[in-house]
Amino acid sequence: MAGIGRHVSRLGGYAPALPTPFGDSGDLDVAALERLCRRQLEEGATALVVCGTTGEAPTLSRAEHHTIVNIAAGVAQRQIPVIAGAGSNSTRQAVELARDAEIAGADAILSIVPYYNKPTQAGIYAHFRAIAESTSLPIILYDVPSRTVCGLADDTVARLAEMPQVIGLKDATGDVTRPLRLRSLLRPGFRLLSGDDATASAFLANGGDGCISVTSNVAPGLCRAMYLAWKQGQIARAQRLAAVAAPLTAALSRESNPVPVKYALSLMNIISPRVRLPLVELTSRTMAEIDGVLAQLGALYSDYLIGSASPQEREDRGERSHLRRTGV
Repeated sequence: MAGIGRHVSRLGGYAPALPTPFGDSGDLDVAALERLCRRQLEEGATALVVCGTTGEAPTLSRAEHHTIVNIAAGVAQRQIPVIAGAGSNSTRQAVELARDAEIAGADAILSIVPYYNKPTQAGIYAHFRAIAESTSLPIILYDVPSRTVCGLADDTVARLAEMPQVIGLKDATGDVTRPLRLRSLLRPGFRLLSGDDATASAFLANGGDGCISVTSNVAPGLCRAMYLAWKQGQIARAQRLAAVAAPLTAALSRESNPVPVKYALSLMNIISPRVRLPLVELTSRTMAEIDGVLAQLGALYSDYLIGSASPQEREDRGERSHLRRTGV
């Protein structure tokens, strides 16, 4: 894994947090998962992130977790890294998932702050240290206090970052000032990734490296173009594109993730909208909102939404004319 490890250590841009497709019987839909991964690879995703929150990880069996990681690795073929969610509120189970992910072909793991137990910062540090000692894979910490109740303190991030194996943080707090605070505490090259699409642009503007994104499942080209604009210093263009993405991001966050994004992808004939209990299908109001947003995006920005055109082709035949016509 040494070669791909270097790519993980430089991870940036938009990496989709992939949903897990289920068939009519509720079982894993292997063909749909392969299709989902292949689409993202073709659209320039910087990594495939599986078995996380968007992947309905709490409802997956250990065997399904292994299968999903293995399928993603088979599609990626080491062209981009596969990052496997491998978190639990039980340290022992988190260690087992990390080892399983390594065997299945993952290039790194995404490890969430232990939820429900409400450990102290000392307990959180010990949890992640035990995981790091159990696997040779790089580790990206995942801080999402809206789901875990416990947050990951800046000082704890800094202590964990002293371990070379801990290479990054997925920050889903929505605190766009965090990159500014953390940079001085962290070693050079530590990756700061937004986990909140609504605030990702500001996170990037304040020194973030990228985003593990729900929105990029639906509009990978748009997210990629937005990131490249930030990276190239085209601030006005990045802000225009962020304004285009905002209604989609808002619609995808109306109800519990990943229910809205699965519905959006079903409208695009990519995967089924089926989710596992305790999640249930969308309300008709949210369905209507997503229908409307996708219709507008499809009419005005189809290359960014579903096309496979090169960035230059999108620029030449898509963005200039549409932005000029719509005044965005």
